[in-house]
Amino acid sequence: MSDPMQITHTAQPERSRAVFSQQDFELIRVAVAHYLQVVKDTPDSIKYSNFYHRLGRIS
Repeated sequence: MSDPMQITHTAQPERSRAVFSQQDFELIRVAVAHYLQVVKDTPDSIKYSNFYHRLGRIS
């Protein structure tokens, strides 16, 4: 039988790691800038433009 006074330690969750590096954000930003030229006269261009500007704040 287990001792009810025994202290049980739970494992701490691992610290999360960044998924993308700063270089990755720059590559994504360049790719989005290129794609903005492809979709420049479509309704989607606004979404990609906003995304491009948000990426600029990260990198």
